[in-house]
Amino acid sequence: MFWIPNQIEIIGALLRTLLTADHVLTFDGHSHQEVRDGAVLVEDGVIAYAGPVGDAPSADERIDLGESLLLPGLIDLDALADIDHLILDAWGTGQHARRLQWSAEYFDRRAPVFDAAERARIREIALVQLALHGITGYMPIASEVHSDWAETADELRAMAAFSRELGLRGFLGPSYRSGVNVVTAEGERGIRFDEGEGESGLDDAVRFFDELRALDDPLLTPVFLPCRIETLTPDLLAATAAAAKERGALVRLHALQGDFEREHILEVHGCTPLELIESVGLLNERLIVPHGVFLDVNPRVHGEDRGDLRRLVDAGVSVVHCPLTNARYGSELESFGRYREAGLNIALGTDSFPPDLVRGIDTGVSVAKVQNRSLAAGDLAGYVEAATLGGARALHRPDLGRISVGAQADLTAFRLDDVRMGALEDPLRTLILNGTARDACLTMVAGRVVMRDGVIEGIDLDAVRADTQLLFAKMRSAYTGRDHRNGTIDELFPPVFPIRDAIPREVS
Repeated sequence: MFWIPNQIEIIGALLRTLLTADHVLTFDGHSHQEVRDGAVLVEDGVIAYAGPVGDAPSADERIDLGESLLLPGLIDLDALADIDHLILDAWGTGQHARRLQWSAEYFDRRAPVFDAAERARIREIALVQLALHGITGYMPIASEVHSDWAETADELRAMAAFSRELGLRGFLGPSYRSGVNVVTAEGERGIRFDEGEGESGLDDAVRFFDELRALDDPLLTPVFLPCRIETLTPDLLAATAAAAKERGALVRLHALQGDFEREHILEVHGCTPLELIESVGLLNERLIVPHGVFLDVNPRVHGEDRGDLRRLVDAGVSVVHCPLTNARYGSELESFGRYREAGLNIALGTDSFPPDLVRGIDTGVSVAKVQNRSLAAGDLAGYVEAATLGGARALHRPDLGRISVGAQADLTAFRLDDVRMGALEDPLRTLILNGTARDACLTMVAGRVVMRDGVIEGIDLDAVRADTQLLFAKMRSAYTGRDHRNGTIDELFPPVFPIRDAIPREVS
């Protein structure tokens, strides 16, 4: 059962609310511009004025944000809706450097780690974290390592209900797949398939899509979210393309992201991942691709331009760049500037915990400088556009990602007055270099305050933290039964330094 807003909330949305801040990033028709001592008037969930505070119309209520930066709401198109496993497998040495992966033997006895109530709670916690970090619009990503296969429509129904109650803008659909990555007893990577699971998963996703669209809730948009391309058969990809075309739906497909993916598809299907995407009818303006790293320009592919970027641009595809997560796993775009100069639309995603696009932008800018050996490659403006306008373009939503009259009042503000922020120069440079998304002091969606100064009405954050630890511990302990390394918890996840129970006293 989906959650429907009550009449009190609908009436409340009609208030005229004036937000003021020392720095407001407004839209000039092409990109962003800063207004000092700025104001934004919100009426009936949309922006009715954006400009200097001295020229602002009257309002029923006022939110004074003071020494802060008010931005368009941040859009995360690869938002973690799970308990993160990256903290467990993003580093290591020797045998411990391998990514967490099912054993081939576990495939035949697979079982879910969490029950339905626990899975629902995991998603609630994840959405709360998005709001706390200034994310207003999101497209979720859930791990497959602790499920028995993929997601169900029932799980997404529960998530949609909580998302709407919380007040975030979600682009939702259950994930589905035909196969799962495994590691054999000999230590070789492979994929085990159950095509029936993929077919029923797509059927589930279609039912969810049609049901959510019929609800006609402005904060809930159905989309198709299949899993990684190498775990989907060509038939399932083609069926996804057909279902999406019939409905004019967006499709997000994780692809072009790794060596194994490319090698597997070349060996099994005789084409590159990009050629496979095109052959099944998915290469079009409704396709969103995280992470888009392994194109021909990547030194680990060909290291030269053989037309991959131009094919993506000509088709109108959007790429979701996840700079922080990519860096944690040792892989980045080659490069952000090159993709932008080619005309490719780039959005941003977090893809791991924390859902911190401020840290993500800082990482992306820093990596670009290193890659190009040039300070000029640190395109901060380009990254901020990707987190706002780029996400809106990928979603085909020109009413998002900008502060302008008529746009949705999806807004995010970050404090700049904390002593730990240091000296204030340009507000964006100060925030990205010195701050994190934990400095978010306002998350507003469609004119409704979701988070203010670290508080979300009706949410017990102490309970969120306690439940997070309990659920993480359960996920972590379950790896001994399914990971290909078949070790103990201490062997799978050794501490950074050895742990001593007690320090022996000196003998006098």
